[in-house]
Amino acid sequence: MTIRKSLPLFSFIPGVSVMDRYIITELIPPFLFGMGMFSSVGVTIGSLFDLMRRAVDEGLPATLVLKVLLLSLPQFMAYAFPTSVLLATLLTYSRLSSDSELIALRSCGVSIYRLVLPALLLSLIVTGMTFGFNEYVVPASNYQATITLEKALGEEKPTFKERNIFYREYAEEDKTLKRLFYAQNFDGERMKGLTILDWSQQGLNQIVTADSAIWNIAQSTWDFYNGTIYLIAPDASYRNIVRFEHQQLQLPRIPLDLARKDRDYDEMNITQAIERLELERQTGDEDDIRKLKIRISQKFALPFACVVFGLVGGSLGNRPQRTSKATGFGISVLVIFAYYMLMAIGDALGLSNYLPPLISAWLPNLMGFAVGGFLLIRAAR
Repeated sequence: MTIRKSLPLFSFIPGVSVMDRYIITELIPPFLFGMGMFSSVGVTIGSLFDLMRRAVDEGLPATLVLKVLLLSLPQFMAYAFPTSVLLATLLTYSRLSSDSELIALRSCGVSIYRLVLPALLLSLIVTGMTFGFNEYVVPASNYQATITLEKALGEEKPTFKERNIFYREYAEEDKTLKRLFYAQNFDGERMKGLTILDWSQQGLNQIVTADSAIWNIAQSTWDFYNGTIYLIAPDASYRNIVRFEHQQLQLPRIPLDLARKDRDYDEMNITQAIERLELERQTGDEDDIRKLKIRISQKFALPFACVVFGLVGGSLGNRPQRTSKATGFGISVLVIFAYYMLMAIGDALGLSNYLPPLISAWLPNLMGFAVGGFLLIRAAR
């Protein structure tokens, strides 16, 4: 059977053969279909049901519900990019196999590896699109969706943490606790009900309590008001008690930064997440540091799921057995389920400190490349 005439798409790209243009052209329609299908399913399950319930309970207008849905859509589109690549490669190569076009190409000396190459090229293009989408579109749209819904429900939250601000400062040399900062309340400018335990020198040196404190921007220091300083001797007995109405203390600004409410992880791009990581590193909270490292690594790993799915889909689609569209859909669902199950397992192992953050984030991709490579070698025999 002869290959159907290729469309002129990609004909302007130098170095791309007629076969490559033909296969890529065949991949695009099922890819676009997968984008529409997976995005619609995701936004329906992930947002629509909850929004409809809130619209009925709270009397939200239909225009606002539609706006929030549209703002929520980019996140589900980002997840749909890899899955659409999988569906496109499975359906396209299965169709080429069913029409004996792959047999014709193989009889002309074209190897399986060469046949899968167009799918991998398209996967790399979609990988770049996914990365850019996740970095520049998804965080901003998620943040706007959250703000819009909170305003409509009258649940708009302050942009800072209002209670229980902790900051643990550790010594750089031996990572022992150097200072503990605690504030009961924060109104966006002034912290109230403060207690500071200071071990900056040998033994517990002093305890500072104060009714309130504010950050002095001009002098880069803290202004404490109506407080007491308890000076502690090396034998743990007190040496002196100093009461004050106003006292400046040279303490880090970090407690103020921690009190400011940051965006949720899904509302941060990589730059914002790295800035948050640097702040958490100064607190010494290993659990939060590990979690942020995993989340940042996942922002790099998820786009490369497109290449994984392209490799797996191309390998499965090049099998000699003929596969129907229904079977292709079924295989896609199973592969997607396995990938996201591995993602959940890697996340749990990373958060439990059984795997390094980088390995836990890339575990699904590493396993996917291994399986895809095995299937490709097996199909080529």
